[in-house]
Amino acid sequence: MADTRPDSKRTTLPLFPLQTVLLPGTHLPLHIFEPRYRQLTVDLVTETVPDRLFGVIAIRTALVQEVEELEHVQHIGCAARLQQAKRLPDGRFDITTTGHRRFRLLDLDLHSAPYLVGTVEWLDDHALPPESEDVAWRLADLARAAHRRYCESAWEQESTRAPAPDTDPADLAYLLAADCLLPLADRQALLEERQPLRRLRTVCGLLNREAGFLSKLHAVPAPLAEMDKTVKPSLN
Repeated sequence: MADTRPDSKRTTLPLFPLQTVLLPGTHLPLHIFEPRYRQLTVDLVTETVPDRLFGVIAIRTALVQEVEELEHVQHIGCAARLQQAKRLPDGRFDITTTGHRRFRLLDLDLHSAPYLVGTVEWLDDHALPPESEDVAWRLADLARAAHRRYCESAWEQESTRAPAPDTDPADLAYLLAADCLLPLADRQALLEERQPLRRLRTVCGLLNREAGFLSKLHAVPAPLAEMDKTVKPSLN
């Protein structure tokens, strides 16, 4: 049962290993075609799985064809909450999910369900001291500027939407990174960072770096929203 109360440390979650990193507060659409994950989707829709929560965990390497050991995946993942599910005539599903809360994966269960189940412990940020609030908002401004520079280098500015001005600085780095085509390792590093100020500094540096690459290479990636439509489950 997925107990997401702040004082709850350990629980179990169905797991969905993917070649991507889900960040808290960001959206991930998925096309579900494999039987075991069709069953997971049914269990989420019917709330056989409580709170419609499952864990998204990044596969360490594309060479892994079947996740059977902890070493096959990253140890830090993000719980996803099912928002919508559309069942197709042949039994496949198109679903939309939102990143909920980070976890550390402690153990894998390969046998109790048709899909993977993991024992996890929830991970929250370290609290910011009250005196750091001004620093956090200044860093937030710098990170937003880096995001604008990236978007101007990558695609038409009007195709992007900046997070709301009152977005909590602790959440801002995730939302800015969600718009951008960062390497998996960089997204994983952002997910694992539990210091909000350091996370803002990191995303600022990453976006400035990527904007510089795009300007020099004159390469324009497809908008992330379009690429998400092609995301497929792993072979698990």
